[in-house]
Amino acid sequence: MSARTQPRRTPEQYLEADRAAEIRSEFFDGEMFAMAGGSLRHSQLIGNVNTEVRQALRGRPCIVYVTTVRVRATRSSYMYPDVSVVRGKPEVADDQNDILLNPTVIVEVLSPSTEAHDRGLKFARYRRMESLREYVLVSQEAPHVEVFRRQEDGHWVLTEYFGLDSVCRLESIDCAIPLAGIYERVEFTPDQLAE
Repeated sequence: MSARTQPRRTPEQYLEADRAAEIRSEFFDGEMFAMAGGSLRHSQLIGNVNTEVRQALRGRPCIVYVTTVRVRATRSSYMYPDVSVVRGKPEVADDQNDILLNPTVIVEVLSPSTEAHDRGLKFARYRRMESLREYVLVSQEAPHVEVFRRQEDGHWVLTEYFGLDSVCRLESIDCAIPLAGIYERVEFTPDQLAE
């Protein structure tokens, strides 16, 4: 997330401005935040996650979306996750068909400039979505994936996957994603691989 770009707005004003803008913005409590451009590595990881999840879900009743789909977590929070998955039929907010309401899984690829936001405010808002079952954080610094999973009692439990030999389980959509696929063609130093 970058610096605030505009004065406070209503959700309707945000949607009107964001739909007309060339640069996407996220929205939190009346403030719009222009989304920063990503690095080649960030884009590569999003593409790899998208490919791996799509392949794992082939023939199943799930739809995978990437960065251009806006998610409404609360009335005052609109975000663009790196990857989102809906199990079943997608629910949208209006006839514009550009606001997803019911993601089952959300994936964010961490960046130095966004990691605190992805772990903090963004995850706090995502947790308010009844449909969300798993929130996945993918590191750029090492082959490391964190899966926060909602339990029956509403608590969230963290499971971590380390190393290229690991396989990340997404229980809510019943699939296994090898970290070797997520990190395909991503180069690491020996120290990063040892973490």
